[in-house]
Amino acid sequence: MTTTNEAWFERARRSIPGGVNSPVRSFRSVGGTPYFVERANGAYVWDVEGRRYVDYVQSYGASIHGHAHPPVIEAIRSAALEGTTYGAPTPREVLLAEEIASRVPGVEQVRLVSSGTEAAMSAIRLARGATGRRKVVKFAGHYHGHSDTLLAAGGSGVANQGLSGSAGVPDGAVADTVVVPFDAVPRLDDDVAVLAVEPVAANMGLVEPPPGFLAALRAECDRVGALLLFDEVITGFRLARGGAEEWSGVRPDVWCFGKVIGGGLPMGAFAGSTEVMANLAPLGPVYQAGTLSGNPVATAAGLAALAQLDAAAYDELVRIATRLQAGLTAAITGAGVAAQVPRTGPLVGLFFADEPIRTFDDARAAADNGRYAVFFHGMLRRGFAFAPGPYEVVFPSLAHTDTDIDATIEAAAEAAAEVAAAI
Repeated sequence: MTTTNEAWFERARRSIPGGVNSPVRSFRSVGGTPYFVERANGAYVWDVEGRRYVDYVQSYGASIHGHAHPPVIEAIRSAALEGTTYGAPTPREVLLAEEIASRVPGVEQVRLVSSGTEAAMSAIRLARGATGRRKVVKFAGHYHGHSDTLLAAGGSGVANQGLSGSAGVPDGAVADTVVVPFDAVPRLDDDVAVLAVEPVAANMGLVEPPPGFLAALRAECDRVGALLLFDEVITGFRLARGGAEEWSGVRPDVWCFGKVIGGGLPMGAFAGSTEVMANLAPLGPVYQAGTLSGNPVATAAGLAALAQLDAAAYDELVRIATRLQAGLTAAITGAGVAAQVPRTGPLVGLFFADEPIRTFDDARAAADNGRYAVFFHGMLRRGFAFAPGPYEVVFPSLAHTDTDIDATIEAAAEAAAEVAAAI
């Protein structure tokens, strides 16, 4: 009988490449054997050996209320009893599109898909079709999913695997992709269809844009008639009720959403004005489709998750994140280890670096010093699960209590002492 993490990983590697279905889960960048989650509830996950972890992965931000949130679970249960997929329009996909549009000024229409990668891939095709242009500009360290066009110089799992792109992506797929540094406004030309940006970079750790940066991107796109795309797969409905537009005051032309809008089930979306979205089939010439798009169970979960996210919920998320940031900073630096613990709203980052992180090169230097891996395993042994890679952010949820945070801080001081001893 398979009962240990090691045994499950060995078994998984016989039938799944690398033993995982997403590379960062393999622990390649931190070393060791991944824990296999058997169940989860609230702020916690339990592995197959029965060990409980205070979980700051939270499905990389999808579980904003914590795992198995009762209203979401009830919505899933009720929806599943009515059938899990139809291949036909449903009322709930209309309701979810309306809910997204009601929260984000500028969003007039929404197309639902099944993942953040699918949303970004489709949004790029839409932008090219709407403008009649070919060139895509993106920022180094920003991750927009694993589609060929956008994989160049990506953060997150790509960087965690030590890759700058991917084998199997032909030169032609990225011939019209231009990668620029995040700390400078690029000079665009008349061939640029779209400038894609994570409004707050959350796939190379957590890096805020410089003051006025997003507004300058907006102005540069306007100057040449390019579209501005906000990839809000992470920041959407986590950073604020209205996402990065509410946070920054800058309105893009196209949005990508994911994570929170699925309530923990596979879901993505891309959105824009009625004018831009009219380019999509069946109205326009830009083709996009998906058998499971607008899935009735996923839309039920998403609606239930969003219904719980009012102003008080965001205030509480920020309070929890602020407490965690302050505590981690004190615990790690108190052990004599240099660290940067940035916070943007309810998002928290962690870099083992002497100076604040501004660019992907800065983030890579911090990741390459090996200190995160020591800290990660020190925390994991103490029952606290951070992402198994130094390019991810920390996701406190509404389920994390002050007791959880205090225990995390105490463990962080001990784990940081191990880092100090290893330097």
